[in-house]
Amino acid sequence: MKDQVWVKNSDIGSQACAPGVERKVLAFTDGLMCVENHFMEGARGAVHHHPHTQITYVVSGQFEFQIAGEKRIVNPGDSMLKKDGVEHGCVCLKEGILLDIFTPMREEFL
Repeated sequence: MKDQVWVKNSDIGSQACAPGVERKVLAFTDGLMCVENHFMEGARGAVHHHPHTQITYVVSGQFEFQIAGEKRIVNPGDSMLKKDGVEHGCVCLKEGILLDIFTPMREEFL
């Protein structure tokens, strides 16, 4: 699906990536990737880092994010920038969806 111009969400299956977390890889090319993450309440995105710059947009729900050691509560409409190599993770406080944009794309997600 790389370089696909039209990507219909309902045609994409989700992948379990952690307990209570499912991922859908949406449109992507070598330099950019869009990923939708569905979190159940209480699910965690483990603290980690990677060599990709990432922007996360909160579509729905409520999350406690930790970025570079700082914790904050985020809500729908909020977004966060995580530059490459910065440690980050989250806990889902209210069931929701996060939209992640990565540059370059995350080959390990395919």
